[in-house]
Amino acid sequence: MATLQLSSGLKARIESWVREGYPCETCGLLIGRQANGTVAVADVMASRNLNRDRARDRFELDPEIFLAADQKARAAGLEVVGVWHSHPDHPARPSETDRSLAWPGWSYLILSVSGDGVHDFRSWRLADDRFLEEEVIAS
Repeated sequence: MATLQLSSGLKARIESWVREGYPCETCGLLIGRQANGTVAVADVMASRNLNRDRARDRFELDPEIFLAADQKARAAGLEVVGVWHSHPDHPARPSETDRSLAWPGWSYLILSVSGDGVHDFRSWRLADDRFLEEEVIAS
C-alpha cells in the first residue's frame, strides 16, 4: 500500500477550501515528491471548478491552475503528484467518473463533506484500471 504524507497545516488548508465550497465540489492539486511507495506532499493549490453545469457532483480543474502548479513545483524541484477534490454529501470513495479521468501514478485525495463539515479524508491511486487506497498520514 502506498502512503500519502502531508502536514496537518496542509490538511487544514484543504479542509477549509472544501467547507467554503460546499455544496459544490472543490478541487486542486498536490505538489511534492514520490519515492519508494511514499507520496510526500509539500504544498497544495486550489483550483476553480470549471464544471458549472454539474458542480455539485463533478469537477473540472482549471488548466491555468494546473500550469501554475507545474511551474511552481518545478521551480522548487518538485512535481505535481496528484489531485484533491471533495464529494459533497457522498463518501470519500472514487466514483466511476473519477476512475475514467484518473492518471496512473498520481494520488487522488477525496474529502467527504456535508453542511456540518468534513467527515472523511482518503487517498486513492489508480492501478490496472481500478483504485487502490493509500494510507494517509497527516502530521
